[in-house]
Amino acid sequence: MQQGEHVPDFTAKDQTGTSVTLSDLLAKGPLVLFFYPKAFTPGCTQESCHFRDMYGEIQAAGGHAVGVSADSVDQQAKFAGTYSFPFPLLSDEDHEIAKLFGIKRKGFLPAKRTTFVIDRDGTVRGVIASELNMDTHADRAIALLRELQPA
Repeated sequence: MQQGEHVPDFTAKDQTGTSVTLSDLLAKGPLVLFFYPKAFTPGCTQESCHFRDMYGEIQAAGGHAVGVSADSVDQQAKFAGTYSFPFPLLSDEDHEIAKLFGIKRKGFLPAKRTTFVIDRDGTVRGVIASELNMDTHADRAIALLRELQPA
């Protein structure tokens, strides 16, 4: 999935087991959809906690965030509860969402660490890909959201 492409609707379960669609998420405004490889690993914890810490700025810039990994609903619930995330975490156990976005990989960590900023109409407005700089995902997403705001 590249900048300018339209994301097809998909459905996934969040950490509470509730089915959520992309269209439901976009109804709330521009979406920062961040993929992390595995809950409770050092890099993914750092990245997700930075999204938590920057969540007020994400909202002030008109957006909201949702995390995605191949972890089970139960594991997502533990991760969200342990770190008090104010945003949903989606379970992509079958790797279908990662495939849809073109970031699936083989092995222990099934998805590349990638963040997509998606406008209300489903258009990808930015792609942030960094496996090693965990904070850049939220920081760059906020800058992209600010660019989307009307002048």
